[in-house]
Amino acid sequence: MLDVPNRNGTVKGKGKERAGDVVPSTEGLLHSVTSGGSTDAKRKGGGDRGTEEESESDSDEDEDEAEEDELDEDGSTPSPEENEEERPPPSPRLEKRLRDAVGEDGENGKERAREQDEAEKEESGSSADEEEGEGEDVDDEPTLKYARIGGASTEILSKDTASAIAVCSNYTIVGTHNGALFVLSTEGTLVKRYRPHSAMINDLSIDSTCEFVASASMDGRVAIQSLTTTEAHVFDMQRPMRCVALEPFFGKRSTRQVVSGGMAGNLILSEKGWLGQKDVTLYSGEGPIWAVEWRGTFIAWASDAGVRIYDTATSQRITYISRAEDSPRADLFKCNLRWRDDRTLLIAWADVIKVAVVKERESKRVVPGLPSAKELYVEVSAIFQVDCMISGIAPYGKNGDMLVLAYTTEDDDEEADDSTAQRRKAGSRPELRIISPGGEELSSDAISLRNYDRFQCRDYSLCPSADGQSFLVVSPEDIVVAQTRDESDHIVWLMEMQRYGEALQAMEKSGLGTVGGFDVTDVGKKYLEFLVEEGEYDKAATSCLQILGINAKLWEDWIFLFAEKGHLETIIPYVPTHDPQLSRLVYEMILAHYLRHDQQALLRTIHAWPHEIYDVAAVILAVKNQLDRTRASESSVLMQALTELYILNRQPGKAFPYFLKLRDPHVFTLIRDNNLFTDIQDQALQLIDFDEDLRKNENALKSESRHGTAIELLVDHTHSIPIPRVISQLQDSRKYLYMYLDALFDKDPHLAFDYSDLQVDLYAEYDQKKLMDFLRASNYYSLERAYKICDSRDLVPEMVFLLGRMGDNKRALNLIIERLGDVERAIEFAKEQDDNDLWEDLLKYSENKPCFIRGLLENVGAEIDPIRLIRRIKNGLEIPGLKPALIKILQDFQLQISLMDGCRTVLYSDCRDLALSLHHSQTNGFLWTGDTPDQATGEPIFPHLGGAPVPASLPFGVRFLSGPAYLGTSAFPSLASTDATLSSLSPIQPVTKRDQLVAASLLASLSAPDEEDEDSVERLGEDAKRSMEEKIAAIKELKERLMQQKRKAARAAVRVDA
Repeated sequence: MLDVPNRNGTVKGKGKERAGDVVPSTEGLLHSVTSGGSTDAKRKGGGDRGTEEESESDSDEDEDEAEEDELDEDGSTPSPEENEEERPPPSPRLEKRLRDAVGEDGENGKERAREQDEAEKEESGSSADEEEGEGEDVDDEPTLKYARIGGASTEILSKDTASAIAVCSNYTIVGTHNGALFVLSTEGTLVKRYRPHSAMINDLSIDSTCEFVASASMDGRVAIQSLTTTEAHVFDMQRPMRCVALEPFFGKRSTRQVVSGGMAGNLILSEKGWLGQKDVTLYSGEGPIWAVEWRGTFIAWASDAGVRIYDTATSQRITYISRAEDSPRADLFKCNLRWRDDRTLLIAWADVIKVAVVKERESKRVVPGLPSAKELYVEVSAIFQVDCMISGIAPYGKNGDMLVLAYTTEDDDEEADDSTAQRRKAGSRPELRIISPGGEELSSDAISLRNYDRFQCRDYSLCPSADGQSFLVVSPEDIVVAQTRDESDHIVWLMEMQRYGEALQAMEKSGLGTVGGFDVTDVGKKYLEFLVEEGEYDKAATSCLQILGINAKLWEDWIFLFAEKGHLETIIPYVPTHDPQLSRLVYEMILAHYLRHDQQALLRTIHAWPHEIYDVAAVILAVKNQLDRTRASESSVLMQALTELYILNRQPGKAFPYFLKLRDPHVFTLIRDNNLFTDIQDQALQLIDFDEDLRKNENALKSESRHGTAIELLVDHTHSIPIPRVISQLQDSRKYLYMYLDALFDKDPHLAFDYSDLQVDLYAEYDQKKLMDFLRASNYYSLERAYKICDSRDLVPEMVFLLGRMGDNKRALNLIIERLGDVERAIEFAKEQDDNDLWEDLLKYSENKPCFIRGLLENVGAEIDPIRLIRRIKNGLEIPGLKPALIKILQDFQLQISLMDGCRTVLYSDCRDLALSLHHSQTNGFLWTGDTPDQATGEPIFPHLGGAPVPASLPFGVRFLSGPAYLGTSAFPSLASTDATLSSLSPIQPVTKRDQLVAASLLASLSAPDEEDEDSVERLGEDAKRSMEEKIAAIKELKERLMQQKRKAARAAVRVDA
């Protein structure tokens, strides 16, 4: 059974805290005393606790003993507070947990545990009320978990009692009071059994390689036994041995050193020598050696006087740490030595814990001529006095914490010399405490070992595993393994504490599949049940997403549960619509709930949910029934819901009336997307009127038409919405009619040709700026009627245009001159009509109007001869601006002359360049090879070869063209061609006359022979062959000269470009 402590160190079952008294490592309490001076002088300061240093050599051991550095404890340590009341038994739940964890050995074990708990309860006299009051801190999670070693250990301890234990990575070795040694596997299976001693084994030591185990016994012998072979060594020391330690990596060392000590008071280092075993006494004379620990090169041991450390590398003792003067007898409470690392030693003796650190500094012993050396010293970095006796100590974790096996006493009589009286007392339940480096008690667990009331402090021991992750708590009749709680233990504890939310988070973070028979879903369900019971529906609904996942059945069950509890709206926002998809009944139940209680939420849900997950038709029917019972002022939300539902149900036509009632601008999108044009044939006026209201309120949809979306819709779909049908609806709304016809005209002027006269009237009323464009573009209106309309509204430009269309140009010109007085317009009109009589009328009308004369002069062009106009100017007529006008005329004529001269110069230059290019092309020569076909005929240049391969001796030829048409004879008469365009050949420099003659003679000699001469050619003699070779050489020479001339010409061209 475990008593679970608080984080602040308070243990359930105790009425007060038991944090250790800490002596901090400060200059006032911990200080170093340099070596030198007499022993008496050092011991006068026996009231201080601190650091002691010792530097000794084996060569002069007796003299150095008198000069050892000592530092006694400072004053008396406050005695631990006594508990005024007995510890009550642990709660039944914790008792059951430990029983499940460590088990009992049959009914006898259960009966013994029950009897112990009853006896303890009677002695304490605590009531159930006190238990409840003292169990307030049960919510603090234990730090360690416990389990008994099973397997063969149960049988072993039922026949014998454990007196020592040692652990390595592969084995657990148990020594007994009968001198037997049992080797167990990590699972508790018995591997080997030895009987190396005839009396109780006091200490065991395993080397780092897990190959050898050493044991020290009361029979005065030290035995070393191989765990894998039959090798064994036994040393008879003649006196009871209390401790033994093998050197690190004993199995791999050739020296095979082992250190041991006992009641004789000698610390003996034994090693394997050339002539057998060699024993060296490292120290003696301070009473029995109670404990020894070897780590690296340091050996620490404890005697009646205190603790010393020996360095095997230098064969010197480096420190002495004395016991406090008020310490109890050394034989009553054993000293526990444990190395935390290669330089830090934990010392626990009685109720005091010391932390000693081995350090280096410059040596004070200076040898002339040699550099200064390093020397080792020890600093006691911390001293704690706790309120219990210590049965064992071990490093815990990576933060410097310590695990202490504590034995609590009921009074201060532990210092009594009567050991028999000590044994008569009923033993207390040992505790495992975790103490921080600063002395704070982090946790404390009371451990129920079998028959713990029969044993005292020195009967227990604590042994850490090789990896430091587990610890063995050993009593003569029981072995319990304490382990750091892992994530699964943490999750199980959280569930027991009903902290399901934390358990769920921890389980998901850890990635564990199942813990304690529960998976993530099971833990989540328990968490949801807990939240619902506590009334935390919001938190439960939020957690459903994480817990229920894609399990549709669980989702449905929990949704119905929320509905039964009256909190359906809490879980609705988290209801999944896919992965998983639930049954339609669930979704329809939610929509029905919103229809009754929150119609806005109903609309949002219809927007958000896919319509495939519920019966849309059934929901439409329910909404319509609700709409019939709702007042008109409160029906907008339901109508919006109906429009959405009809669209989802593919009935957009039924949604259209609700869109109009709601004045929803998306009605036009609805019409387009669903092709509802035939449905709105008779609602053109309503649509345009609705669109105009939207435009006035700046809520209309964006449209490319300047007349709005409704007009654009009607115009774009005239095939579905006939024009006459729309015009008949808009007869009483002339503005809408104008907008409609204008949009039709913009799209296609021929669409509404039947209504052209109406369009003229509407343009004249609503858009006079666009009337002229219409009059120019359309040919379907009546000119007379249009003229009357324009005349009635005094639209002079339009009247001028119409008179021109009707052929009454003079009248039109008079309107321009008389009504508009616009010279430029009159000139433009005359140009458009292109009528000499009209120009004559304009000139005649301008004779007595100086402004018109000036305007004509400034805008004179090809249509009017300036001389004709100037001659009409009467003598004495004063014309303002006449001089600038005449100057402008002259400048325009001069500009025309300059332009003509420039054009002539450009034309002449182009003609000259083209002529030179033509001449160059006609006079140049072109290089051709023997296999080049004739450009004119496409036949081979050497027809006498009859299609045979061209000889390598004739790879080229030269041809000259003459005449602009590229006609004439070749330089080689035998190769003459007509109409030969050899532009595809590369031009070269002309050859000399001599070259031409040589080439011509050579080629002529190769003219095509007659058929009867073919045989004679084959019968040519040596002279003919020689003549042919000479000719070929001459041709090659000619070719080389031609190529040189070509390269020279190319280089000259490059220089010119540069």
